[in-house]
Amino acid sequence: MNNVKVDPNITFSLDMSNGTPIYRQIIQQIEYAILSERLKPGDRLPTIRSLAVELKINSNTIAKAYGELEIRGVLTTQVGSGTFISNKKPEAPESIEDIRNRKIQEVLGRFMHELEDLGLGKDEILELIRRL
Repeated sequence: MNNVKVDPNITFSLDMSNGTPIYRQIIQQIEYAILSERLKPGDRLPTIRSLAVELKINSNTIAKAYGELEIRGVLTTQVGSGTFISNKKPEAPESIEDIRNRKIQEVLGRFMHELEDLGLGKDEILELIRRL
């Protein structure tokens, strides 16, 4: 798992082992940030190179994600100025609530898996959560 806070509005959380291509994970996270209004029209995204360095992935992966979002009209690139969120909202195949619930399930799944890797059983995990 690779978590990188790019700016106050978005943290990229990449899971190299979940089977979803990295560029798709980046697209999904940018779209989710737009739909949840953490990223707004006119917000500038990091450069391809700087994001690739921060995420420790190939810059072609970032370029592919940005390129697909630009084709969809979600991002605009201004040569010499950068890549920005456009006024067009991504098409949400599911509601914000569905996306939120799916994200919660993903986070809880990783949380449970990590605690199980530490040797805790489900009952112990539930007891820890109750105490917190």
